[in-house]
Amino acid sequence: MAEITAAAVKQLREKTGAGMMECKNALVEAGGNEDKAVDILRERGLASAKKREGRIAAEGIVGSYIHMGGKVGVLVELNCETDFVARGDEFQQLVKDIAMHIAAAEPRYVSREDVPADVLEKERDIARKQALNEPKNANKPEQVIEKIVDGRINKFYEETVLLDQPFVKAPENTVGELVTEKTAKTGERIAVRRFTRYKMGEGLEKRADDFGGDVASMLQ
Repeated sequence: MAEITAAAVKQLREKTGAGMMECKNALVEAGGNEDKAVDILRERGLASAKKREGRIAAEGIVGSYIHMGGKVGVLVELNCETDFVARGDEFQQLVKDIAMHIAAAEPRYVSREDVPADVLEKERDIARKQALNEPKNANKPEQVIEKIVDGRINKFYEETVLLDQPFVKAPENTVGELVTEKTAKTGERIAVRRFTRYKMGEGLEKRADDFGGDVASMLQ
């Protein structure tokens, strides 16, 4: 029987919205085949989000979050299928939670697909050189080095991609899993379309000298 990894269970959960144990049991029953596991979950009525993946989410709202007395601000667009869901308390709270998460966790991209190819290639190159430079990896075969690189790329995703980040209010789940769960609960496809995070003074050069001293010297 194929080994059922935590990553495989997580991926199936994100695709279907089913619980962790249901996903693991389905994978075991399917011998590790994800497509068969999806069918098993659908037959049991547990793959509630799968059939909504292709539907258009053109409604929603733009939410905001301001933190630290105006030092950090976030705008995020969250989409759903109907205005009815967009005006509901469940959806409104989700927007607030995701905006707060963005303020705290500083993601750079919404999904893995949004990471530019050149950025990803640079990260892979750095991860490969780091692995090769570590004495414990000396003489390890290339396929082992590549697995190490893949692991570090997954870590890069967890640090920079919103949907891969552990949700700040419940780190046992990712933001992507949170969105999938809400999709299953509301009965509509929900998607994070885009976000912008502002930090007061970011990108500006700050003077390190003594402004008061400068004024005093000019008066002498």
